[in-house]
Amino acid sequence: MRPRFTRAGRRGPTVAPIPPPPRALRCLPPSASTRRAPISSGPSSAAAEQNPTPSPPPEITPNPEPMAPSPPTPTAPKTIADFFARPAKRLRAGAPAPASASLSSSSSFSPEQRRRADTNLALARARHNLRLAESRAKASGGAAKLEELLVEETWVEALDGELRKPYALELCRFVTHERLHGPLPVYPPQHLVFHALNTTPFDRVKAVIIGQDPYHGPGQAMGLSFSVPEGIKKPSSLGNIFKELEKDLGCTVPSHGNLERWAVQGVLMLNTVLTVREHQANSHAKKGWEEFTDAVIKTISQKKSGLVFLLWGNSAQSKTRLIDGTKHHILKSAHPSGLSANRGFFGCRHFSKTNQILEKLGLSAIDWQL
Repeated sequence: MRPRFTRAGRRGPTVAPIPPPPRALRCLPPSASTRRAPISSGPSSAAAEQNPTPSPPPEITPNPEPMAPSPPTPTAPKTIADFFARPAKRLRAGAPAPASASLSSSSSFSPEQRRRADTNLALARARHNLRLAESRAKASGGAAKLEELLVEETWVEALDGELRKPYALELCRFVTHERLHGPLPVYPPQHLVFHALNTTPFDRVKAVIIGQDPYHGPGQAMGLSFSVPEGIKKPSSLGNIFKELEKDLGCTVPSHGNLERWAVQGVLMLNTVLTVREHQANSHAKKGWEEFTDAVIKTISQKKSGLVFLLWGNSAQSKTRLIDGTKHHILKSAHPSGLSANRGFFGCRHFSKTNQILEKLGLSAIDWQL
């Protein structure tokens, strides 16, 4: 029997209008994961069990159609590539922990986007290491063991206990005594002693620039060869490096001397001695640092291939004996200091030569512009 209707309305069941889908789903492109399943108009399974023989459906007075939602404003969908479209910033402490996966192999990236993605991931990794080294240095009150300050796991594994050898333990005692009881401040700050290794992981090294001992003026040393923090006057050697870059590749001379952006791209900025007394050059030479940094050079020479070593001056060139020239590329020139830059550093074109070698090996070139 059909249900009876009155002026006030109808009797019997009513069916509410199907609400429009949530806005978020309307913005998604149709795919197998986002299509809605068809809505069944038949009875539920529970009702079917109670009424095995369903009665004919009642006639339903149609309700007014709900107001159609306004269409979303058309915008281009954001992609991960858009996130990395901005150039990487220079390294600063206090950033979140790094992402664990590399995006360099994504086929949806252009070469430039892949390079920027890799640089940003490397920056995040370096920030994490910087924060960890700084927290360990603070917790020790200035007396942290050297092995506690090397926090980049790829180097810890590659060097395989080097900092636990007798010479390294004696070196640690010497540096700690100098910091706590020495007559002059020691540079760089404790958490930056291994900044070169903590910023350029072993698995990312593509080129090596070897310096001597750290700058010994207040605030200059930051754990990377030739580099100074932003706001510190550029030493003459660094100024000459930028002049050669301008002539070689047309790079604009930057207003600062912070080379961390090179380091996160795979340029290991390694001094042969990693600490120094204020205003006393070579004051921590022949205390054990040379043995440690020689071990670093030998390790990357033995365990890697296709690296470019930039050896400027006699001190750096003496490390040639540690490098397998059949596996790696060695570029030599005079030192960029004001005393010797005119005797072979200017015009060496080491920066463009490095990129040519890397590209022939199928590796991304270094963006030397700061």
